[in-house]
Amino acid sequence: MTNSIADIHLAEVLLVTGSNTTEAHPVISLEMKKAVRQRGAKLILIDPREIELADFATLHLRPRSGTDVALLNSMAHVIIGRGWAKEEFIAARTENFDALREAVKESTPQWGEDVTGVPAEMIEEAAQVYSQAGSAAIFWAMGITQSSHGVDNVQALANLALLTGNFGKPGSGVNPLRGQNNVQGACDMGGLPNVLTGYQQVADENARAKFENAWQTSVKIPSKPGLTVTEMMNGVLDGRIKALYILGENPMLSDPNTNHVKEALEKIEFLVAQDIFLNETAQLAHVVLPGVSFAEKEGTFTNTERRVQLVRAALPVRGDARRDLDIICDLGQRLSRADAKNSSDAIRPVSDWNYADAAAVWDEIAALTPSLAGISHERLDPRGIQWPCPAADHPGTPILHKEKFTRGLGKFTPLVFREPMENPDSEYPFTLNTGRILQHWHGGTMSRRSEGLDWVVPEGEIQINDADGERLGIASGEMIRVASRRGEATGKARLTDKLPRGMVFMNFHFAEVPANALTGDAVDPVAKIPEYKVSAVKIERI
Repeated sequence: MTNSIADIHLAEVLLVTGSNTTEAHPVISLEMKKAVRQRGAKLILIDPREIELADFATLHLRPRSGTDVALLNSMAHVIIGRGWAKEEFIAARTENFDALREAVKESTPQWGEDVTGVPAEMIEEAAQVYSQAGSAAIFWAMGITQSSHGVDNVQALANLALLTGNFGKPGSGVNPLRGQNNVQGACDMGGLPNVLTGYQQVADENARAKFENAWQTSVKIPSKPGLTVTEMMNGVLDGRIKALYILGENPMLSDPNTNHVKEALEKIEFLVAQDIFLNETAQLAHVVLPGVSFAEKEGTFTNTERRVQLVRAALPVRGDARRDLDIICDLGQRLSRADAKNSSDAIRPVSDWNYADAAAVWDEIAALTPSLAGISHERLDPRGIQWPCPAADHPGTPILHKEKFTRGLGKFTPLVFREPMENPDSEYPFTLNTGRILQHWHGGTMSRRSEGLDWVVPEGEIQINDADGERLGIASGEMIRVASRRGEATGKARLTDKLPRGMVFMNFHFAEVPANALTGDAVDPVAKIPEYKVSAVKIERI
């Protein structure tokens, strides 16, 4: 997030898209509701489904799935054409505006209606409400990013914020809502294939040398980015990858096209799973390493507003389980010894794999990461610090881009609307959308072991529109089969008027009703994120 959660109540307008906030981010949704109810903020909701936030919305735009760029380009067309763009901000702090103006020249509200299904007058009203606010904040989640053009979607949102000067001030900005509690922290720590900590590019020779010197290793860090998760599964099947080490993840339930994933994991020569339960992925592993939960270890989590927070152990480690740090260091020591036998230069001195505690790990991170250099464990108590925090006397950064953007000037990105990789057709006439529900979490590894939560929602359902159900002769509670070009899933139908006609919605928490057996593994060409939100499917009554 460029801004902070505490900023939400300062926004005059909230634009929420691709986020079922009340179910996926319930704490943040409470702040949004308070902003509307108590402070009179206007909420613009962009979502094909009628989710709970629709009850709080001034405007609810319901576009055809996968047409986000068309809708946002049409809004930009209106803002520019009506003279609502903040010309002073654009002149002082941005570049490439003429290219954007040319790109959206033909994206009229009527064109937007033809492509998205959103009435032209609603597009115009949304553009007016957003652009005329003194402060307007954009929020999005995986409904925007899990697309074959997810990067375009995000850039189109950034274009709107640049057009209206909604950067660098309270109650504004572009604010992605991260999908899990430490997704931000994992990315910050280099959990991406093209960066080291703090988004230092592996292609940067100086960055690589800094880490190699600190780690006292003669082995060079590769300058070429590694593989993403979907690329790894392809790599297993084409013989490039012989082993996988999966830590705290359940791709057999959460990855797209799970039949493809299963084929890869059953073929691989060596699979290690490190987890707290024997989930669907761990059941395929050659070796299972029993880790511990968040409540049994210390360290840091970084939340969606870039706030680094302390995690303290609340429970002792039980049985034969071990902390992740201990397991990783033990493996590092053993690999170093094995390498030393075969080479005059070990991968890394064995002594370097001995960390006294999580604070010692953090010291190494801070020493190598400019954006985190001013953060120490002592400073994190009691409320944490938002990066960037470059020095020990720096207070942290609640709002990014106040004086200038990281790159200097904010750059407008001209975009051309592209259809999803797979649209409905005569054979597969429905669009599948997937997501979460409030009561369960991700692959269900933890939440489905809670008796209370499993009692509230014990099984997965397949939601379809009332009219579609009537046409197909399907009633709520009946068993139906949903099939795509990749697989099928069987479950109970639930008819609802909250979905548009032609849409099917499934959550992916239940292995018995595997939504991701249906989704495709087409990815965004830049971010390599799969297109979970648009898959062509057909329905039949069993």
